[in-house]
Amino acid sequence: MDHHRMGQKRYNRSTTKGLLMSTWIDFKELRSKLDFEQVLRHYGVEVKRKGKQHHGFCPLPDHNGKKNSPSFSANLEKGIFQCFGCGAKGNILDFAVLMEKADPKDGAALHKVAAVLQKRFCPELGNKPKEKTAKQPEAKPKDETPVVVNAPLDFELKGLDYEHPYLLNRGFTKETIEHFGLGFCSRGYLKDRLAIPLHDDEGTLIGYAGRVVDDSTITEENPRYRLPGERKRDGKIFEFRKTLFLYNGFRFKVPVDDLIVVEGFTSVWWLNQNGLPNAVSVMGADCSERQAELIVSSVKPAGRIWLMPDGNQTGNRNEAGKRCAQSLLIQVSPHRFVRWVKLGENKQPTDLSAEQLKTSFTM
Repeated sequence: MDHHRMGQKRYNRSTTKGLLMSTWIDFKELRSKLDFEQVLRHYGVEVKRKGKQHHGFCPLPDHNGKKNSPSFSANLEKGIFQCFGCGAKGNILDFAVLMEKADPKDGAALHKVAAVLQKRFCPELGNKPKEKTAKQPEAKPKDETPVVVNAPLDFELKGLDYEHPYLLNRGFTKETIEHFGLGFCSRGYLKDRLAIPLHDDEGTLIGYAGRVVDDSTITEENPRYRLPGERKRDGKIFEFRKTLFLYNGFRFKVPVDDLIVVEGFTSVWWLNQNGLPNAVSVMGADCSERQAELIVSSVKPAGRIWLMPDGNQTGNRNEAGKRCAQSLLIQVSPHRFVRWVKLGENKQPTDLSAEQLKTSFTM
């Protein structure tokens, strides 16, 4: 049994006894009331929330993609899901029906599962028999606003301070700062943060990340990094997804012999400054399926991929660095030679000297 399927619940006929098709269910209302995180846990899924998203292994019993690839994504706020491995997607009720090894297009199966979920999680909705003569409430119009992902920016931040002490005090040279277009922002969305230009695979500017310059100010409301948020303009919804590209990946137009993969932005800058320009970042402790594809395609078939995640923080049970490396190993090692360069606790690539870095990447 796959480890990510353990604990899944199954209903037998006695579970749904008495939940007859004559019981009317307002599916739209039920979908709006159900908490996707609760439903995931109900089926034994360990929720890994990051903002409003959950990413992890696909829990669907009929999943026919890679077993150990974190290809499953669920928007916990919108109540929708998609698996980039097996191709399954839909809303929260579709997910529940698939977990019961049934077809969401089967009306009887959908009704049966919906009745169980309503009784368990939304009993206040009741089991009202459908009145043929009663006028049903008008359905809310479906939001069909077009969604644009990682759209090119039609502006560049002006007035940045390229000589702010934060970078200079950390040992970064003016050449490195200029190469990556880094500068301190004193106003707007990234006020009091270091602005980091983000480019897609083609090199198009699609946004800015912002890093605090004083770590003592980091709180839940003021995170270390701030990424572009969702915005609505000109009748469209613009979304930013870091999982669809690699930081610094646009510079590799042709496959290279060696590629270093790190977690954070600063590690890429430091490696480049110390004579190791072939470096990209997944911008976090998780590597998406798309990022794994980009990493593999950036390296020659006989080339090598070097993984250098941050060392685990002392007392940090999440072991982010280890999780990052394992996520990458699972996805890229079947396609390319991979070497994991392990760092000590609380260590980052920026803690290593040029000589230490050089010896880290020798066979």
